[in-house]
Amino acid sequence: MNDIYGGKNPANIMRGRQSRAQGELFEKLLKASCKHYEEIGLAKIEKTPEPFKVTGQVQARPGTRERLHFKGYFETKAQPDFKGTVAGGRSIVFEAKHTDTDRITQERVTQEQTAALNQHFKLRALCFVIVSFGLERFYFIPWEEWKGMKELYGRRYVTEQDIIKHRVRFNGLYISFLREETA
Repeated sequence: MNDIYGGKNPANIMRGRQSRAQGELFEKLLKASCKHYEEIGLAKIEKTPEPFKVTGQVQARPGTRERLHFKGYFETKAQPDFKGTVAGGRSIVFEAKHTDTDRITQERVTQEQTAALNQHFKLRALCFVIVSFGLERFYFIPWEEWKGMKELYGRRYVTEQDIIKHRVRFNGLYISFLREETA
C-alpha cells in the first residue's frame, strides 16, 4: 500500500497537506488584515517573499497556450513573515504560526528568524509572533515574551491558557492584531 505513496505513510501525507492548506489560509487572513490596516491608515505591512531557487525550466508544449514553468524549491526561510510600518513611523516585524494542537513550541520560529526578530527588536521595532489555534483563536505574543518562554513558563512551549491575555479578536474578515495604542 505504501508503495504507491513512495514508501510514505498516507496519513502523514494528508496531515502535511492539511497543515499547509491551513497555513495558507492563515496567511490570507493576515494579508486581509494588513490590507484593512492600510485602508484605514493605521499601517502598511507586507508579506516577506519567500526565496525560491530555480533549478531548471520546463518548456511549454509548442502550439499550446501553456506558460513556461520553472522547477525549483523554496530555500530555508530566514526572514520573519511580515514587515512594515505603523502610523507614526515605527517598524513592525512579525512571524505567523498556526497549530491544530493544544500548544505552540518556541522552536517553530527558526534560529534565523529569531536572529532577525532580535535585531529588529533592538532597533525598537514592534516585534511579535501571531499564533493561530485551529484557525479560530488568535494570539498576539510580544517578542520579549516569546523569546523568554522558558523563563516565563518553565518550558519551551505555551498553551492557550498561558497566553489568554494576548488573545485578539477575529470578526470573520480580519484579525485585529493592531490597535491604535499599539502604533
